Amino acid sequence: MKVIDMLVVRDIPRSIIVCLTVVVMFLSASYALADRIKDIVSIAGVRSNQLIGYGIVVGLNGSGDGSVGVTTQSLQSVITRFGMSVNADDLNPANTAAVIVTASLPPFAKPGQTIDVTVSAFSKASSLRGGSLILTPLKGADNKVYAIAQGSVAVGGLGISGDDGSSLNVNIPTVGRIPNGATVEAMVSTPFESSDYMVLNLHSADFTTVLRVADTINDKFGEGIATARDAVSVLVEAPADPDHRVILLSEIENLEVQPSEPPSRVIVNSRTGTIVMTNTVYIGAAAVSHGNLTVRIKEDDTVNQVIGNSTITDTVADTITIGGTPEPTVLEDSKIEVEQDEVSMFVFDPGVELSSIVDAINAVGATPADLIAILEALKISGALRSELLIM
Repeated sequence: MKVIDMLVVRDIPRSIIVCLTVVVMFLSASYALADRIKDIVSIAGVRSNQLIGYGIVVGLNGSGDGSVGVTTQSLQSVITRFGMSVNADDLNPANTAAVIVTASLPPFAKPGQTIDVTVSAFSKASSLRGGSLILTPLKGADNKVYAIAQGSVAVGGLGISGDDGSSLNVNIPTVGRIPNGATVEAMVSTPFESSDYMVLNLHSADFTTVLRVADTINDKFGEGIATARDAVSVLVEAPADPDHRVILLSEIENLEVQPSEPPSRVIVNSRTGTIVMTNTVYIGAAAVSHGNLTVRIKEDDTVNQVIGNSTITDTVADTITIGGTPEPTVLEDSKIEVEQDEVSMFVFDPGVELSSIVDAINAVGATPADLIAILEALKISGALRSELLIM
């Protein structure tokens, strides 16, 4: 066989051999496509945490809440912190707004680092432009303070109103941001340093992919290091030294794994006519016939006037008098028109790709609505066994 193969290759022109080599290299590269583990998994416990707080924005140019009880009480409370007593009538709440402050605390954020915050008015304030947020504690879900926010509010919106009641708003002037406006005061504990295992969770559950991730890690670091727990999680034995854990995860997240193909699925957006399908969508044997039937009914009224022995017919509503007394009668005239487009018939063999159906239907000028109707009918008939999602 080797001698025959060599003779066959020797008889092939060199240009063809070069072309075949390029094709083989292209196919090999296609099958070798893989994702890094860091792109398809997340580490359990290593996540951001949401923070929230209640604060006061001052320095507004009359665009604040006005005479709102909660705003006035908040101003009094702030001044009381400095050992002063103030009467509510001496305050101008029109220059103040009560706001909700939110932020996202990144994983492993250390005290002294800064994070961005979002400031949102929730009462009668019309704009936060030009305002400053007063010292506001930000709490987590456990009601503990993890950051302190303060600073000038940057507003991208604009609100203008006239004396006649007309107004113009550009974007949202009641929401602003303070870049680096909060200082982290406490860390959020994670199981990264204390747990016996590091858990890698897939972004999308898949038994085949999770097994490939575990096998790839074991091939690199030794059998038994990684175990596939379910369709999402891979347990990796964690070194006792936290520094070694960082090194191990750095090595693992840069390993490449070829994920399994996604489930057979067809996604249809009925509003825009967009259709997306995976590469593994096939249908069984089916015959498709699709056409449009249009029925039009037009009603016309005819006026029939009788004068003596003479009859005058008029198609307008006005009565025409020609001698004697007319006796008009109205006759109904209905016209029915039926139009039916030519129906195209398609017959598909079992196992044909759905893309072939789409090409055939598009070739006869079918609309996206027609294609969606055909897909729904194929799904109901059982010929389309893929998951059909209508958005």
